[in-house]
Amino acid sequence: MLTYTHIGISLLLIIAILLQQRGGGLSSTFGGGMMEYSTKRGAEKVIFYATIVLAVLFLGISMARLLL
Repeated sequence: MLTYTHIGISLLLIIAILLQQRGGGLSSTFGGGMMEYSTKRGAEKVIFYATIVLAVLFLGISMARLLL
């Protein structure tokens, strides 16, 4: 059962990482994307915190599998 949970959390973690917005696309390549401070709002904030939670769960299950 622990193995299936580990696989499920790893897949969710991969999806959460891939969903996160990265840079400004091509605008940053041509100098349009400056590093500005911005706060995370809405879905971006939820995905960010979900990624942290999933990473902690993944690490915890990995450690539990080592001990068992």
